[in-house]
Amino acid sequence: MFRLPRLFFLLCLFGFTWLTDDFSKTVQERLLAYQQLYPAEKAYLHLDKVTYTAGDTLWFRAYLAEGTLHAVDSISKVLYIDLVEKQSGQVVALRQLRMEEGAGRGDITLADTLRSGGYTIRAYTNWMRNFPEEFFFQKDIQLFRTDQPGTSPPPAATALDLQFFPEGGELVAGLNNRVAFKAVGASGLGAEVEGFILNESTRDTVAGFQSLHLGMGYFALKPQAGQRYTVMARPVGGTYARYALPAIKPEGYVMMVDNVTNKANIRVFVFQNQAPSGGEMTLVAHTRGAVAAVAKSKPSQQGFTMSIPRKDLLEGITHLTLFDDKNRPVCERLVFIDHGRRLTIELKPNKAIYQTRERTELEITVTDTAGLPVETTLSLSATDLHQTAERPNGGTLVSYLLLTSDLAGYVEQPGAYFDPTNRNASVNLDLLLMTQGWRRFRWEEVLQENLPPPTRFVEQGFTITGQVLRPNKKSPGVVNLTLMVMGRDSSQSFLTTETTETGAFRVYDLDFQDTTRVLVQAVNQKGNRNLSLQIDPFSTPRVTVTKVPFNPISFEAAELEAYLKRAKEYQEIERQIRESRERLLKEVVIKARRTQERDSRKLYGQADATIKPTLAMVSGAMTVFDLIQGRVAGVNITGSGMNVTVQIRGSANFSGVVEPLFLLDGIPTDKNMMYNVSVYDVESIDVLKGASAAIYGSRAGGGVISVLTKRGNDRYDWAQDEAEGVRLVKMAGYSPEREFYAPRYDVSRPENVRPDYRSTLHWAPMVKTDKQGKARVSYFNTDASTQVGVRVEGLTWSGLPGSAEVKYEVR
Repeated sequence: MFRLPRLFFLLCLFGFTWLTDDFSKTVQERLLAYQQLYPAEKAYLHLDKVTYTAGDTLWFRAYLAEGTLHAVDSISKVLYIDLVEKQSGQVVALRQLRMEEGAGRGDITLADTLRSGGYTIRAYTNWMRNFPEEFFFQKDIQLFRTDQPGTSPPPAATALDLQFFPEGGELVAGLNNRVAFKAVGASGLGAEVEGFILNESTRDTVAGFQSLHLGMGYFALKPQAGQRYTVMARPVGGTYARYALPAIKPEGYVMMVDNVTNKANIRVFVFQNQAPSGGEMTLVAHTRGAVAAVAKSKPSQQGFTMSIPRKDLLEGITHLTLFDDKNRPVCERLVFIDHGRRLTIELKPNKAIYQTRERTELEITVTDTAGLPVETTLSLSATDLHQTAERPNGGTLVSYLLLTSDLAGYVEQPGAYFDPTNRNASVNLDLLLMTQGWRRFRWEEVLQENLPPPTRFVEQGFTITGQVLRPNKKSPGVVNLTLMVMGRDSSQSFLTTETTETGAFRVYDLDFQDTTRVLVQAVNQKGNRNLSLQIDPFSTPRVTVTKVPFNPISFEAAELEAYLKRAKEYQEIERQIRESRERLLKEVVIKARRTQERDSRKLYGQADATIKPTLAMVSGAMTVFDLIQGRVAGVNITGSGMNVTVQIRGSANFSGVVEPLFLLDGIPTDKNMMYNVSVYDVESIDVLKGASAAIYGSRAGGGVISVLTKRGNDRYDWAQDEAEGVRLVKMAGYSPEREFYAPRYDVSRPENVRPDYRSTLHWAPMVKTDKQGKARVSYFNTDASTQVGVRVEGLTWSGLPGSAEVKYEVR
């Protein structure tokens, strides 16, 4: 723990005030304006585990929260999840979730063609793409192949990466500086180091140091102007190497913060080595952009101190920024505020030790900070810990929302900082924030009068954007657009809009599941369709390929070998079961000619006339009858709208006109139903007259008009529907939700005879507690004698996060 010079506490510091002046008001107004223009969002994924084999399924529950208070009323309703291979930076899977009340769920089937190695799963909204990639949720997983040995590559022979971080930001001559450091080894993880600071001018050792936690530590240094200093450091027990300190400024400010020794207040100490200007300095404290305090003080010759009540600050990372008398930011420091505002989640298995295939009963109780029951929705995973090795003190929903989401780079063992049994948690966390600071904005941007507008927008549904051009590639002016969204469930919806003067268009809030076809038609103000339509494809955000840490998942060699062996056996059993359900035929040589496959929707053979509409034809048609009008000899259509009359020549009797039999995909229907068929969905129209219609008996006395739709033809090639002023595109909608399969061993089933060595025993992404804050979950254990880990996570409407784990034995 650091100590300040005794003289500093004797300074006359009564000039400190908590008043509001023009600059203080400006800071608060600008930060508020920034928050309103760029509201933050945070996404989090609870995965069932972090180690998988090719062919496995990755299950996840998604949380989406507002970025300041973490309430689940986030502005976006679409969440994108992609899986990135770290070696190549290639996106190998993409999912799109509909977020309802800040929650969504899904899965990714890991193709058996994927390479073994490290992968990163990311979650983000379209709005979050206004900001750097650090704003996305990112979590590393490890994928193994059962046909390859599960070994990690040896670490690269690189020198120790040792960086130095003067507290407050600058190393200033003639002042006592506290300098934090962080050492990272070839693995990408913290490395324990020791060393000393050498004054090159006098050859004296002026300070020594040793890391305190995961390669992090600090030392005190009072550099002198005109002197050169070198750091000599080594891994504990290794060889010394030279490192450079940051540049020493001849004049400036040093800010030291005590966030450990005083429970009520944060104490801020500011030193300077220049004569006071007489102006006031400003200290701004904000948490995730929300201003909590603005303090001002006139420094004396040596400096000044300030105290900030903890109760005034939000839980999480608070930024302390010091502005000089010219309103320029000169020092900054991050501190963590812990009010304990978290859910208490209690997990109670009905036994401590279970037998294989025995049912596990879990009782879950959730309470808030006042001990009151909480009605909420949780996610739960139960995994075989011998097959799902994780680093110790891994990240949770709590550590992500309050800590790692507001820091750049990889945070090692984030769970340790929230472990109530860790007596050094607050000191170690303070070290982390001295070495890994980051903010979501730059003060130069926030304090300017006019903030640049965001380039990406909030999505309440899917969006189609594109451009309409004339054949000469020039702007067509305002163009009318008609869109037809054709769902896989045969649903259709129509939308109309218009482009801007430049021909650009954007259609918001589309709502559809799975892969959907969208037809876009453009017509200018004069009714001309001689236009070119361009639809913007969806692209995933840029991937930054980072160095893969050595052995990112901690697996004992014997455990890894057993895990891969079991996974291979289980996959082989699944393959055999699939094959047993298939009928194997001997090879047959077919010597006859291939016959044309008959359309099952047609009982008749050759029609008397057939119309195959093109997009150019349907562009000017409103109904099926418009497509027939004037295109088939002997077919007369009179009237309009719902009062249309259809007659095939020669089909009248003494009672008058006899209308034809109408067929829709081979099924008899009436004229009104035919009227409602979308012309864009018509594949062909067949007309049967006289003897050709006899197969349908007396009902076809007036002939037959048979309409076959594209939707009714599973083999229809939609790519052929391209024409001037028309584009048909396939769009990926919300990913379908699948249920996790969990076997039941309390009933006799044929499939229960096969061995069961699943690594994920149970996955329940939506566990709802009742008004008493309670829920029950049950599932069956596998054939493995192992240790099972159960993790539960959740987030309330108001932004209270919670996480809990329990372990039990299976013998």
